[in-house]
Amino acid sequence: MEQNEDKYYINKVDKVADSIYCHHDLMGELLIPSHKHKKSQMLYTEGGIVYVKTQNKRYYLPARHFMWIPAGVEHSIHPSSERVMMRNLYFPTEIFEDDFYDKEGIYPITDLLLEMLLFTKKWNGDLNYNSRDYTIALAIKSILPEVCKVNLPLALPYPKDFRLMEVIDYIDKKISETLVFSDIASKYRFTEKTLTRLFKKELNMTFVQYVTIKRILKFIELTTEKKYSIQDASIAIGYKSVPTFSNTFFKFMGQRPTDYVNGRIVLNE
Repeated sequence: MEQNEDKYYINKVDKVADSIYCHHDLMGELLIPSHKHKKSQMLYTEGGIVYVKTQNKRYYLPARHFMWIPAGVEHSIHPSSERVMMRNLYFPTEIFEDDFYDKEGIYPITDLLLEMLLFTKKWNGDLNYNSRDYTIALAIKSILPEVCKVNLPLALPYPKDFRLMEVIDYIDKKISETLVFSDIASKYRFTEKTLTRLFKKELNMTFVQYVTIKRILKFIELTTEKKYSIQDASIAIGYKSVPTFSNTFFKFMGQRPTDYVNGRIVLNE
């Protein structure tokens, strides 16, 4: 694959410092290599699963959500298919911006935001100051702190300690099975106290939190690809009780799995 600057629109994003840059296109590749912008990025995707990797985390961007990537954050993009549609808006940073714009995160896209974003689908390239298109795009950015109150925990950090890497790899492979913390600690020759501290130090979360988020991400992946029913997907990620999983999912996502899976899909090709 050619270098980023030769093949992708990436090198055009920052050419005009005070413009809002707009880019809508099919991915065309299974990887957009690691890069960063001087502008912040609003990324919305349609038609598949997308992972976004930053230096410390791997984010999962499901349908009907968008990711905010602050200026200067290095990231790579990994779609499940070359047919995934990307919708991007890149915004120059301003002095005294709301704290919202400094934090990377995944947010549900509201009906209002989606309608506004789809209104931009025929735009591409720089939107210049004082143009109608610029004003509309800036309005999208301006309302984000007001309508995006829930930064969803759809990300998992990377461990740097090779000992914990082995544990995480095991958990990922056995996610459909019953995972007992004491058994895993014993398997990898940790005391429970030591492994607990390692999770907290390396991942800033507990074993239970890691497993829960991993299972939710896997559930979203399975149901997004429409290969599994809600019940079958729940079983496939290690839950024997659908109501129990439904309660856990609601706690993290703010809606029931049924509502999420059956949610209104808007894909204006």
